[in-house]
Amino acid sequence: MSIDLPLESMTVAEKLRVMETVWASLCSKPADVASPDWHAKVLAERTRRLESGEATVSKWSDAKQRLQDLGR
Repeated sequence: MSIDLPLESMTVAEKLRVMETVWASLCSKPADVASPDWHAKVLAERTRRLESGEATVSKWSDAKQRLQDLGR
């Protein structure tokens, strides 16, 4: 299936609305969207690192601030 959208003539707001519509459609039937096998492996490794103390978690506000600081 090919879908042609006039991306070059669409505004950013229009493109974001299209993306939000597609995302909402995907989210309406989560069972239809399978995670790839590597997701389970990454999650298992992250869990292992958290449980062993090799990794820690941060509040979103702190992580967001660190990312913003990196962009400066």
